[in-house]
Formats: sequence, structure tokens, C-alpha cells
Amino acid sequence: MGVLDELTRPATDDDVVGGVPARLVAAPADTAEAAALVAAARDLTVVVRGAGTKLDWGPPPRSLDLIIDTRRLAGVVEHAAGDLITVVRAGTPLAALDLADQQLALDGPAGATVGGTVATATSGPRRMHYGAPRDLLIGITVVRPDGRVAHSGGKVVKNVAGYDLGKLYTGSYGTLGLITECVFRLHPRPAAAAYVRAQAPPGAAAAVLGAQVVPAAVEVDSGTGELAVLLEGTPAGVQDRAATVAKLIGGDVTETPPPWWGVAPWGAGAPIGMKLSVPISAVPALAAGGAIVRGSAGTGVLHAAARDITEVELLRAACVRRGGHAVVLTAPADVRDILDMWGPVPGLALMRRVKDQFDPAHRFAPGRFVGGI
Repeated sequence: MGVLDELTRPATDDDVVGGVPARLVAAPADTAEAAALVAAARDLTVVVRGAGTKLDWGPPPRSLDLIIDTRRLAGVVEHAAGDLITVVRAGTPLAALDLADQQLALDGPAGATVGGTVATATSGPRRMHYGAPRDLLIGITVVRPDGRVAHSGGKVVKNVAGYDLGKLYTGSYGTLGLITECVFRLHPRPAAAAYVRAQAPPGAAAAVLGAQVVPAAVEVDSGTGELAVLLEGTPAGVQDRAATVAKLIGGDVTETPPPWWGVAPWGAGAPIGMKLSVPISAVPALAAGGAIVRGSAGTGVLHAAARDITEVELLRAACVRRGGHAVVLTAPADVRDILDMWGPVPGLALMRRVKDQFDPAHRFAPGRFVGGI
């Protein structure tokens, strides 16, 4: 019996990516098993799946023979509290990380895994203070499409040696191979936190950003007309800074975030989900444009819900006009098939060369990334 026979099972009706059914599913338990699987699957097209929270992001694969499920690749390998680092397997849910008085400050949808968060470069409200996945990732272990295991980075925050595979694989949507382990920089868990919520225009965020209050996040939601600010730190410091913010924007201090905090805005009525990246000065104009726009007024990284292709093009044009860009993350099948989900992307030729180098046969997530990569 070969490795594929040992490690795979027939796919079921639930094993579908973008409407494309898989033939086989495998769930390797460690990096060595994953490498043996990938090496044995050299003639198969592959999509990597974590918890599936973002599996509908991007175009469907051109073909799909094998889904590699990472949920058995789970658990904390190491937690070096003195160095503020942790080594985590890719299938570990973000919410399952229990690091005592330290935290991996990444936000994601409920159930999202470490590997999926890195592969899609997902960030949430706390990106403003702590950074995005590429900022917190200091080392990575991957299985390349040829079955070889590669490592990059180290287990100290200042390690800069070697080729930075971490930044290359972050946001690659599974097109360059399988992430099996990640090394992250940690932060102390704050002793206290408070939210300030106000019915205020997005432009009011400028007063918060200009004040000496060091917010962990400043979020806007055009659907509710609400502005919300997260403060973290010592109990006394949080109390004082929250009072200052409440006075600045006319809001109330609460221990809990608004229901929309960190939640994607798309759904019934506006089913097309977009990610917008613009200078922070452009946030008020985008939030006032008619579509539901939600996200960080402090970084200019927003999510929007569009009703149709016309609204997508209007939002994309508004972003480009202001020096930003917009991509469609998810859309109904009939819309996705006729929509340019990525829009204009600088550096596409370079991205194609990287894909050709790592995956010459274009087996991993074929067609799922920008430019049909």
C-alpha cells in the first residue's frame, strides 16, 4: 500500500472548494507525514484547508484532486515566555491558544486557524497596535510542492538570517505549498481593557488618533454609524484614557465591544465581500459612499459589503483614486465567474516567476490567486 492509500480517504459531498468537488482528502499529523503526502501526490492538484472559515475567498480552483486538511496539525510546540515567542502548528485554532499572561495578538473569524490566518494575511481590529500576521511571524516551516521541507527565520524576535519564506507565504493563499508550523512574536496580555463607543462620523477618529491615548484599535462601521475605540493597559491608565476618548467623541465606556466588532459586513442583501486598503485620510469618504464599510480608521484597512458588480467597481475606483486598492474576497458563484476579483495588481510578473519557481506544475491552489496563479 502506498503513501497516498495510507493517508487519504475518498472525499464526501462536504469536501468542496468554490463549488469544485475534491476526489481525495488527507489529514497529516505532522510535518514529516505532510512531506511524504505531498511528495506522493506530485501528479495531483491540491488545496489546503484549515477550519474552512475563508475557503470561499478567491476564485474556485481550476481542478481539485486532493484537499489537505490541517486540523490534525495542531497544538503548541513550544512557548518560550522569556523570549516572548511561541512555535505553533498550522492547524491550531487562534482561539485555542492558551499562553497564560502572554498573547498572540491576531484576530480572525471564529474557529480560524493559525495557518489559514497567515495564508490569507487576515488581520482584525488590533492590527493597528500589534501589526498584521507578517509583522508577528518570525519563523515558518513549510512543505514545498515537491515534498521538500523548508524552514525560514528563527526563534528570537531579532533573527534576520536566511531567505524570508514567512513574508513570501503570508498572503499566498496556499499557492506555494503547505504551511505546517509558525513561530510568532508574542505580547504581554493587558491587565485591563475598555471600549469607547459613540454614534459619530468616521472623521471623528482623527481626534482619537491625534490625542495621546495610544488606542489598540479604532474601528468604524458605516452600517450603524458607530465609532468604537479599544484601550488596553493598566487598570488606572485604561480608565483615564477611556474617559479622555469618551469626551473627545461623545461616547460611552463599556467592557464589551459592539456586536459588529471584527465581524465581516457582508451577507444577505449585500453578499459580495471586499477588502479595501487606503490611506487613513480616505476612510471617511469611503464610509460615506453608500456601501456598508467596516474596519480600521487607524490603518485604512477596511472590509465592505457590495450589492452588485457596479458597486464593486465604484468602490474599487474610489480606492484607486485615493492611492489604495480593493480586492473581492468572496462573492456568489454567478457573480464570481464574471468578476475580476483581484483588480489591477502591481508586480504580477514577479509573482508569476515566484509561483513558477516554487510550483512549476501549478498544482497548489491552481487559479485561486491573482492573475490565475
